[in-house]
Amino acid sequence: PERYLIAGLGSIGRRHLANLRRLRPQARIAVWRLHNPPAPETPPGADDQFTCLEQVLDFAPSAAIIASPASTHLELARPLAAAGVHLLIEKPLATDAATDLTGMADLISACGDRGLVLMTGYNLRFLPSLQAVKARLDAGDIGQVLAARAEVGQYLPDWRPASDYRTGVSAQRALGGGALLELSHELDYLGWLFGTPARVTARGGQFSDLTLDVEDLVELLLEYPTPARLISVHLDMLQRAPQRTCRFIGSAGTLVWDAIADRVDLYRAVTGVWETLSVNPLADRNQMYLDELSHFLDCIAQGTQPQVDGTAGLRALTIVAAARQSLVAETGIEVPKIVH
Repeated sequence: PERYLIAGLGSIGRRHLANLRRLRPQARIAVWRLHNPPAPETPPGADDQFTCLEQVLDFAPSAAIIASPASTHLELARPLAAAGVHLLIEKPLATDAATDLTGMADLISACGDRGLVLMTGYNLRFLPSLQAVKARLDAGDIGQVLAARAEVGQYLPDWRPASDYRTGVSAQRALGGGALLELSHELDYLGWLFGTPARVTARGGQFSDLTLDVEDLVELLLEYPTPARLISVHLDMLQRAPQRTCRFIGSAGTLVWDAIADRVDLYRAVTGVWETLSVNPLADRNQMYLDELSHFLDCIAQGTQPQVDGTAGLRALTIVAAARQSLVAETGIEVPKIVH
């Protein structure tokens, strides 16, 4: 049977395990447990449980999902890619450290040279309402986009109520936590829609009384010279009412996306009225994760590039790195070009 590996079994790892079993019921699925000591029993849905790289390589999976903390992604991905394993790496692709940026660029090249699929797990790309936004922008429904305002926020202890937020990845810089990396979905979809900004200015830090060593509130300004546009991005891990929206301001109208309500509203200057677009909202939010995983498996079977490839993940990391430099320098920072 087909062999698959899931590295890391936190909340997203368990979701991927359940979804992979649903999509590939006859496959042999192994989990790579990274904590020490490991759990004594193989989790439901898995056939095998491993605790070291040697066991993983002996298992010889054809594809792997890396769902461990971002600080471990490169360490796990390198030997798997060297063994010819296709990779889906959860967002963020890695941390924004200079060594990670260089290492991920090398990993992207290595996977390309070997013909391996390397996909980044930005699942919002598979949300029908966001896909509808891109289609409307591409069609020119609001003319030239001159500005946009993206906002995402939710109180960190509410993210995973069943666990202590202080022990999770999101609250720890060493594991790749903080608003910039944990909420980098916004940087990914804005890069998907508009490309890499030329310059980033950031302000923020820790503003709440939560127990963490990372930034919980950041404001970003992304500057694009050609065509000229300004995009502001608000990221926080402290507001009590969950929010994820983006307002696109165009020369011929306005488009407003509400990711939580799965709704898109369009104002056309020519008619002077608002209309709510039909976007087939998801009844089950797990569907976008299923669609993401199905896309990954299809890319492997067909030998095609994923919609959210390694370069997309590296672009988001590069913007985060520039934002962190801006926080320290208190000035705008040029964003390096990503070429792969």
